Formats: sequence, C-alpha cells, structure tokens
Amino acid sequence: MSDVLGNSPDSKNKGVLSHLWKLALAVSVLAIAANLVIMFGARLGFWAPLDGMGLYRTYFNPIAFVAAGLGLVVLVIHLVRKERAGSLLSGIAFLMGAVMLLPWLFATIDPPVRAPPIHDITTDTQNPPEFQVLDETRAGASNSLDYSGQETADAQLSAYPDIAPVITTMTAEDAFERALSVAETMNWEIIPPTFDSLRFEATARTPVFYFADDIVVVVTPLDDGSRVDLRSVSRVGRSDQGVNAARIRAFVSAFSQS
Repeated sequence: MSDVLGNSPDSKNKGVLSHLWKLALAVSVLAIAANLVIMFGARLGFWAPLDGMGLYRTYFNPIAFVAAGLGLVVLVIHLVRKERAGSLLSGIAFLMGAVMLLPWLFATIDPPVRAPPIHDITTDTQNPPEFQVLDETRAGASNSLDYSGQETADAQLSAYPDIAPVITTMTAEDAFERALSVAETMNWEIIPPTFDSLRFEATARTPVFYFADDIVVVVTPLDDGSRVDLRSVSRVGRSDQGVNAARIRAFVSAFSQS
C-alpha cells in the first residue's frame, strides 16, 4: 500500500537505509570528541588527572568499539546495496573508530613491560636531592616528597640502571644556566631560583591526563667541572609507568646536546 503522497513503506525504508552513513559518521565524530575530552579533560579543569585516567580505562575502548562496530555494519549495508557514496562515508566512519582501537590492539599483540611500583626517580639514590620550596601542600598531591629509602633505590637500580648524574667539564654556574635552559625547553613550570644556590625546583605535566610531577635540580661544583643531579616525583599514584625515568633521560640527553 502507498500513503497519500504515493510513497510505499518499502521506498521509505530504502530512503532511510541510504542515509545510514550519516548516523555512523555522527557517532564516530561524537566518539572521537568524547575520548578527547576524557584524555584532556583534566587540562581543561573538568576533573582531576586520576579521574581522567579512570574514565579512560572504563570508557575509552567501549566508545571506540561502538563507533567502529556501527561503522562496519553500516559499511556492509551500503556495500550490499551498492551505494558508492554511502560505502565511502561509512568506511570513513569505521576507520575513525578503528584508529581509536589501535592502542588496545598494540597492547594486546605486544603487552607493554610493566613498570615497577615506584614514582620517585633520582640520579643519586644514596643522597637524593631534597625539595626546599615545594612541600606537602602542593595541589592534588597524595605522595610525599620524602625519599622512601633503600627499597625504592633498589627498585630503581633494577628497573633503570642507566639513570645517572650528568658529569660535565662546565663550571657549576654554566651548568646551572644550561640546566635552566633545558628545563624551559621541556616546558617545565619553573619556580624562580636563587642563582647562587645552584638549584631550582619545577613542575612538569604530562600531555595526556595532565598528571603533575615535581622536580628538583641541583648542580654541585667539582675540581674539574660540575655534576648535575635531578629528582622527579609524581604527585599521585603508586607507579609512574616509567614517566619520571623517561623525563630524566630526556633532560640528560638535551643537556648533553646543548
């Protein structure tokens, strides 16, 4: 039967099916937007970094699976119906969802090495640099700035044996200036230092989830140069997933290349 305008139910259904790509594309765009908010919401002030990490673990992959799954189903429908434009656009929607699943796929194929349950990394485990400006009142911190001792030192030496001080022929003053310059290029939030102390403190934030890690850098004069030590401590979390060690390595590499 036809309605008063002469349109049959079958023709209406066919018309709806020919536009399913719009639904798939809209869902994929919304999924990308939602996952971007999850990853960068802490930076925007929506929630604390740990909350963002929790949202990521709970919702990121399910959102991506919905987008990719819907895109694939709609792609198949358009292919069966031989609708070239619908197939192309629903294929794009599927790919958008599939791209979000790449981290899950790579982690499934090649599980990452589990980082040790420590969050305090230093170039000197026997006499770790101490914080003198930053303290336990820093925003959002649940970890202490007090070094936890030999157990942490042993765990670091086992996991990151390459972490070591920078020994340079530069004078202590020149090494201090270079250390400050490297910290600035790494976008650390530097607390204005007292130059004659040859030390400074700073805060670095991760691009994703916006976790804050606190850093102290100390330069010590030597007979034929100077020594640069640093320490990086996460404000929250038992394990830093290797971020502090990676930061120290990046600093040492940049300092040596300057």
